[in-house]
Amino acid sequence: MNNYHKYLPVTEREKDWGFYITTVGYSETRPDQSYPNTTEHPATHSFTWNNGRILDGYYLIFIAKGKGLFESALTQPAVIEEGTCFLLFPGVWHRYKPEPKSGWEEYWVGFKGNYPETLMSKAFFTRQSPVIKTGHNILLLELFQKLIDIVKATAEGYHQVITGITLQLLGLVHSTNINKMEDDNTVQLISKAKFLMQENLEKEIDMQQLVKELPMGYSNFRKAFKNITGLSPTQYHINLRLNKARELLSTTHLNINEIASQTGFDSVFYFSRIFKEKIGVPPTYYRNK
Repeated sequence: MNNYHKYLPVTEREKDWGFYITTVGYSETRPDQSYPNTTEHPATHSFTWNNGRILDGYYLIFIAKGKGLFESALTQPAVIEEGTCFLLFPGVWHRYKPEPKSGWEEYWVGFKGNYPETLMSKAFFTRQSPVIKTGHNILLLELFQKLIDIVKATAEGYHQVITGITLQLLGLVHSTNINKMEDDNTVQLISKAKFLMQENLEKEIDMQQLVKELPMGYSNFRKAFKNITGLSPTQYHINLRLNKARELLSTTHLNINEIASQTGFDSVFYFSRIFKEKIGVPPTYYRNK
């Protein structure tokens, strides 16, 4: 995914809804790249590590890859590893940054309203414990990606739709926080592999290269992946890309060429053939139907 962010205009209609989104985005900071990029964000959101900042809304940030540091006025400095969320609270000084050697990939959503105020007052999330280890949660990643896709499409009524997705995100993070992580190391590794595949829907993946990010051999990986998912890694990734293509066909005006490109197929012919083989109808027919 390419870097993307948007600060949303908020009208009285959004405020009347009681839960509204102020910003969404995704950013990749590469190793040794300066952080944050203050030229891309409004002055109200810019900060430096030395000064930190204070915001006037709630924010959920998900670190999908890499590691770094997080600190607030109410917490000690904490190491943030991939598969971790942290919350920012209005009026609370904070700062965070990726580790220079690793960089990181972050997704975020900012939100305000009467309902978030009520929700946060019930101690489901607290200012004293803003960091939540979620692991390589593929549903969390899918929801953040869906949030960004909908904002990009800017269909009528999308403000209310993305508040629903943000509420799903908060529910998922809360559920993860109160349930223990799976202890089985193999399951965790396969979850990470699925997560990496979800992050790379726009291209084919060299599975042997992917396995280098997991501490297991390729043969054991293939066997474990099929035992857990019922599919080979390659077939699983093709299905993810086709599901993304179905979503784009249903919810956007992108042409077939653009959809094939955004889901990592080298040619429209190959995309159409695989789509018909797996879905049962050609892409154009699927869209018209």
